Amino acid sequence: MHSSSRSTQLRHSSVFFTILFAAISLLALGPTANGQTASAPVAKLFTASPAYTRPRRVNPGNEAPTIVTSTASPTLAEATSIERKAFEETNRERVQNGLPPVVWDADLCRMAREHSENMAKRGYFAHLTPDGLRLRDRARAAGITHYQLLGENIAYNLGYDDPGAFAVERWMLSPGHRANILYAGFKAMAVGTYVAADGSVFLTQTFITR
Repeated sequence: MHSSSRSTQLRHSSVFFTILFAAISLLALGPTANGQTASAPVAKLFTASPAYTRPRRVNPGNEAPTIVTSTASPTLAEATSIERKAFEETNRERVQNGLPPVVWDADLCRMAREHSENMAKRGYFAHLTPDGLRLRDRARAAGITHYQLLGENIAYNLGYDDPGAFAVERWMLSPGHRANILYAGFKAMAVGTYVAADGSVFLTQTFITR
């Protein structure tokens, strides 16, 4: 009986220390995983095809009263280096998977830039705006009304040397984002970015078939 009781106590102790170690490990990983360590790179992803997600706050209390709008529709030559790199990497993935490359759509770039800037300035990270505007609503507001298919990926990262390439790399590891990038039905695409004052990069990648 004494030997059995001691064995039971040892097993209980082993379970307790295993749980304690796991809890400590999670606490040690928590700040880095949640982007609370200043020196650690941070990344987040979201996809819209076809579902939409309620807004998730990134920086509460910094919400602007109106939506940012722009009249410029940048060509590929006028795109930023981050936008061009994300576009090129997306086409590279498509070609490697036996798909034709998508063409650049200047109006989509304008719409995508607006969404990236709004997310940064209004403190949310989602396809659905705080006003309840979905992807198709934002397309309509941007004057894009005639199309057959529409899809969107969004990403946020901080601390990476090549934000555009990194976003595509991470999108390709996520089933929903990958599905948008490798969907044969999409014919055109653009990426619109916004870089916040702290260096955070917001990327919106929008696909279309007109």
